[in-house]
Amino acid sequence: MYEVLKQHFHQVIPNVDFCSLRLVETHLESLQIRKDILEPPFKSKNMGVMITVVDRGGLGYAATSDLSLSGLQQAAQRAWYWAQQTQGKMVFDCSQINFPSPQGNYPSFVQQPWDSESLSSKLDRVRTEAKQCPIDDKIVHWQVSLKGIQVQQLYLTSAGGELYQSHDYLVPIIKVLANQGVNTQIRTLGGHGYARQGGLEQLELIGFSGKGRELAEESLQLLSAPNCPTGRMDVLLAPDQMILQVHESIGHPLELDRILGDERNYAGTSFVTLDMFGTYQYGSELLNVTYDPSIPEELSSYHFDDEGLLAEKTYLIRQGLLKVPLGGLISQARAGLPGVANSRATNWNRPPIDRMANLNVEPGESCWEDLVGSIEHGVLMRSNKSWSIDDSRNKFQFGCEWGQLIEKGQLSTVVKNPNYRGISATFWRSLKGVGNVSTHEVLGVTNCGKGEPNQAVRVGHASPACVFAGVDVFGGV
Repeated sequence: MYEVLKQHFHQVIPNVDFCSLRLVETHLESLQIRKDILEPPFKSKNMGVMITVVDRGGLGYAATSDLSLSGLQQAAQRAWYWAQQTQGKMVFDCSQINFPSPQGNYPSFVQQPWDSESLSSKLDRVRTEAKQCPIDDKIVHWQVSLKGIQVQQLYLTSAGGELYQSHDYLVPIIKVLANQGVNTQIRTLGGHGYARQGGLEQLELIGFSGKGRELAEESLQLLSAPNCPTGRMDVLLAPDQMILQVHESIGHPLELDRILGDERNYAGTSFVTLDMFGTYQYGSELLNVTYDPSIPEELSSYHFDDEGLLAEKTYLIRQGLLKVPLGGLISQARAGLPGVANSRATNWNRPPIDRMANLNVEPGESCWEDLVGSIEHGVLMRSNKSWSIDDSRNKFQFGCEWGQLIEKGQLSTVVKNPNYRGISATFWRSLKGVGNVSTHEVLGVTNCGKGEPNQAVRVGHASPACVFAGVDVFGGV
């Protein structure tokens, strides 16, 4: 089919400066048990193309699921029409951009493909964990699910560019709720953050087996735990909370189209301005943040973005200093700044825009014992359960599922409803401890929303545990 599609594309290319075709084919299967009830397995297939035209400074695109010659012809003509309509009316003259026409391919690293195991065998994995959850009458709800996603993409350009990339994703979810009167506590598998690129082998790597009972026990423990105390204290954030902190208060503020104002009426703006790059002290000297598309199991690893730009590891923040934004080809040209290959679309019927990809905090030198031992009075927080952040991605308030007090360098009492608040512009400067590779975890989220119409994309995050000094902490009810 792909060979025929390539032939058809080169037959329908209009006489323009640049034209590209991006095919996306997605296969999804979802298996889920709520309490003791198996929900009907869900399976879907989705396929279509987006054709983009750049001509005399204008840009237009059109999508279609009709992959016939006539279907592609109509889409190409619609894209050309919109490119003509936008000539001289855009915020930036696209004729100034040299769109790449690269050659290459990228396959996910998969040891045990999703389809290598029977449906009944995968259901057994889900049932086994679900049966471990109801260990007490106070466990009132539990949910276990597995989702396998395979995405194949073909990118062609009028100048002969041809890219093929295939991605396999595994999304495991475990959720347990315990209740006693007005007190309800939840524990999840990493705050739903254990989505990874790869196959069923990832389940063993994240320790999926046995997590059902472990999370149930922890939810019961939280029911009888005291509320988190209120006050200023040090906070040790586990990797599964660090990913939310990085995502909201570094990732979104550094998206270049947002800085340029594109998202202001929908997803907000950013406290970061163009003149901050190269001069602004975003965090303490311990803070090193990278865009890294090279980690095989991380959700957003790839060789090229959806506009054909080569993806390479780049320091966005180095020793606390803000260096490079998360901006793709068009935003880079508009802002006159370097960026990264992060122009991405959620599907064939959406245009690529600046999106977080693999956004990681680089490991430091402290082991877990040193991080805990450095805290005289503080609290460990795990697994995000609530978040709120202002329109400029600056002032924030986050809550976690699990808390544990740290007194004189030792972990002590488990506490429930731990929350903390801060300001992005100063919070990262309070970073005083960064865990080494032994505290480091590869995680990710599958539903980062942005754009009009909305696009929910997969975003990879990897981080060690980190300590922040003098944070405003408070309990909940």
